[in-house]
Amino acid sequence: MSDRLLRVNAYTTLDFVEAKVRGHDFEADAPGVVNVTAPREDPDRVGLQVELDDTAIDDLPAHADEVTLSAAQARTLAEALESAADRVEAAQGDADGE
Repeated sequence: MSDRLLRVNAYTTLDFVEAKVRGHDFEADAPGVVNVTAPREDPDRVGLQVELDDTAIDDLPAHADEVTLSAAQARTLAEALESAADRVEAAQGDADGE
C-alpha cells in the first residue's frame, strides 16, 4: 500500500486482510489493514480503523474509515465477532469430518 493513511507497525491488529469495497456502481477486492486503538493516556474510547489498498481500487480515492466506540459498544462488537467465529469454526469442523 503505497499511499497508506494508517500507520502499520508491529502493533497493528491485522496488517493484512482480504477485503471488499462496494459502491452503487462498483465492487472491488483489495488487501487491507484493520486496527483497534485506544488513547494511551486517559482512554475514553476504542477506535476501529479500516483501510484498503487504494492502488487496487480505481473507483475510490485513498481513505481510511474509523469508528469510535464506547467500551460497552466495543464489548458488544467483540461478542458478535466471537459468536460468528464460533459458527465458522463449527462449520469448518463439520466439513473436515466429512
